[in-house]
Amino acid sequence: MLLRRFCFSTSKSYMNPFLPSSRSTNPLANSRSYPIFSSNFKTLRLGFHRTKSISSQGFVSVYSTNSTMDDPRGPEVVPIPHPDTSGRAGVFRALEASLGCTFSSQPIVPNPNPLIVVISGPSGVGKDAVIKRLTEVRENLHFVVTATSRAKRPGEVDGKDYFFVSKEEFVRMIEKNELLEYALVYGDYKGIPKQQIRDYMAKGCDIVLRVDIQGAATLRRILRNSAVFVFLVAESEEALVKRLIGRKTETVEALLMRVASAREELRHLKEFDYVVVNKEGDLEGSVKLLESIIDAEKAKVQQRRAII
Repeated sequence: MLLRRFCFSTSKSYMNPFLPSSRSTNPLANSRSYPIFSSNFKTLRLGFHRTKSISSQGFVSVYSTNSTMDDPRGPEVVPIPHPDTSGRAGVFRALEASLGCTFSSQPIVPNPNPLIVVISGPSGVGKDAVIKRLTEVRENLHFVVTATSRAKRPGEVDGKDYFFVSKEEFVRMIEKNELLEYALVYGDYKGIPKQQIRDYMAKGCDIVLRVDIQGAATLRRILRNSAVFVFLVAESEEALVKRLIGRKTETVEALLMRVASAREELRHLKEFDYVVVNKEGDLEGSVKLLESIIDAEKAKVQQRRAII
């Protein structure tokens, strides 16, 4: 009976904790727990920022976050000068004092990762011209010179356009695993040296790779989504064939083979991340579009990260 009366008295006292009552008691008053409800939130000393007033001298008084629950002196009042009556430095220091911390000067967003851009497309679309101009106008961009076993064409420079090596030397590079990818194209080897990529990525440079369609497929399997794949095309099939004829670098038989290959390679367009139409006479437009692609990739929250 006594136990039932005690429970009834306790439940009656806590029937509505939000209604003030001078007779309500807390059976846990002797414990070390904080009260669950209170009609005076200031006694909790939560340390919230509360604007009290703006003085005639242009000072704003706020409660500091440094106040504690058991501080009998109450929240500390820190004056913050109004921006109209004080310099930026004064307001800055007052805000730091009010918050009880200093503002970090570290970048909010870290520098973007070095990017690998793989540029591919059919023969005759102007890959070399686009890449050459891109490296001229874009800083911290390195074009990886491809190794090849084919003979030099008129005007090509060893170490700039390609690394021209013998077939025996190329096979030795394959055996030593010095190439990121390689392929046999039209009877000649082409491949991308790994070390060159590593050296320039370590310097923070973006990397541009020029490969054929077969090489792009191989790199997609190796690099997956860590690289950006761009497909370069002419404005039409007719324009592409005319460009191939205008190069005057192949025999009739070789030209026929390249045209047939180009028509087949165009079917792989959907395997790439971006497509750039390199119109005749609009080299600058193609290069600007490529720059925009690179800028967009570097602004992504989830950065690509390539490890070679």
